[in-house]
Amino acid sequence: MFENYLDIRTVQEIRARSLVYFGCGAIQKMNDIAATLKGRGVDRVMILTSKGAYKGSGAWEPTVDALEKNGIQFVHYDRVIPNPTTDSIDEATQMAREFGAQAVVGIGGGSPIDVAKSVAILLEYPSETGESLYCYRFTPEKAVPIVAINLTHGTGTECDRVAVASVAHKNYKPAIAYECIYPEWSIDDPELMLTLPPKHILYTSIDAVNHVVEAATTTCTNPFAITLAREVIALVHENLPIALANPQDLNARYNLAYAALLGGISFDNGFLHLTHALEHPLSAVKPDLTHGLGLAMLLPAVVGAIYAARSAVLADILAPIAPGLKPYPCQGENAARAVEEWLFSVGADHKLADEGFTQESIAQLTELTQTTPSLPVLLSVSPVEATTELIAKIYERSLTPMEK
Repeated sequence: MFENYLDIRTVQEIRARSLVYFGCGAIQKMNDIAATLKGRGVDRVMILTSKGAYKGSGAWEPTVDALEKNGIQFVHYDRVIPNPTTDSIDEATQMAREFGAQAVVGIGGGSPIDVAKSVAILLEYPSETGESLYCYRFTPEKAVPIVAINLTHGTGTECDRVAVASVAHKNYKPAIAYECIYPEWSIDDPELMLTLPPKHILYTSIDAVNHVVEAATTTCTNPFAITLAREVIALVHENLPIALANPQDLNARYNLAYAALLGGISFDNGFLHLTHALEHPLSAVKPDLTHGLGLAMLLPAVVGAIYAARSAVLADILAPIAPGLKPYPCQGENAARAVEEWLFSVGADHKLADEGFTQESIAQLTELTQTTPSLPVLLSVSPVEATTELIAKIYERSLTPMEK
């Protein structure tokens, strides 16, 4: 395996659609990025972060130093929250417009980088808003340059064309996917991820697993997405327990960051389906719900629902976390229980009822899954028909642990 002979302190250039600087110390590449921006005439940028992680991680000083060294002024928006809303996107965009920002830098996990992508679009479309963007009232074809400094190992947003935000007053949590919001440069530096709290180590890694389980089983998947899925699940299975036991283990963090990067590339190729489509209503209705936890609660039931249609692929890619699965359609229940057992073994043992959802919640969640902009597209590439009855059944089976 690569981790046995590659030096994790050598910064690699991984060329996906974005140029990703990957490895311990990659944050120092901000000097090169800032110099390139300056050479293009960019002298004002917006930096987008949450309240605290950007400083504690060690990402802030090198970023500011690089900008200042190259004569680039910046304005800082530090009010990005988990499950960000279109209202916060509008607030950040207004600040960026007033400052005259010509590029954006997102520092954080999925939320700050996704808000940065959204602001990057809106800076090119002065008459549009976050709600018009996420309710699909226009189709953007351009955005200002985006730099993604990734502080988690889960979302893959640093290398894909996807962003997510909630339209709070509608209980919508749509996703957008446009060519113009691939970050031009991304930084994946495992040393910046050492301050992640244990629950974020857990749930961001589970997000990466969900990305590839779905990407490998859509109706529009391809061999590349499936091949990446095998590697992602193997890496998470091996390294997540190590990182949880010893959060300072850099080798484990390097491998989890690589798994998340591959997961982002996998679903950029194979797309997503049921688990993400059903999770978005959960965290739209309950904005404090961690995205990865929502996915963890749903994944076993989704695997059970789709196994008959994709048994060969699932038996293959799930082998590290669910050994002994046979590529037979009748193995769906075994697969679902095995995935739930693995999730519980790493600490993801909550189900929907533990988070306050009830049998009475299912009708609203099912309706939101079918009506939130973008989610019907995910449902349309499910390997099994995403009927109202199936969606409701998955939610119902996810309320409590599966029977042994």
